[in-house]
Amino acid sequence: MNWEKLTALTRGALFTVERVRMVESQVAVEGAFELPPLAQLSMEDQVFVAAFVRSHGSIKEMERLFGVSYPTIKNRLARLTEALGPTVAVDTNPGPHPSDVLDRLERGEITAAEAAELLAR
Repeated sequence: MNWEKLTALTRGALFTVERVRMVESQVAVEGAFELPPLAQLSMEDQVFVAAFVRSHGSIKEMERLFGVSYPTIKNRLARLTEALGPTVAVDTNPGPHPSDVLDRLERGEITAAEAAELLAR
């Protein structure tokens, strides 16, 4: 069964996957596996998200692809953002890259204690 059929069959109801089989190795794992947030969206919403990514986030391109207005695209994005909720965590303020911290330490811009604190974040 393909993903689209499974999504249509469940009609948006939450479900867990209880058996996973790796095609190449034929190894199967059983348990209760929660689907990632994007996979929990309806097929229509998954197609919309894929189109948004393929258009590099261009709302103008999305307007053209879907034949709808800017407010319609923005409203749909807002609804999807709400549907995904906090389960899709994106750190919008990541700490410095470890190599940047070490470079600053090497140049004497920060102390070893400051570097250790930055790396611990």
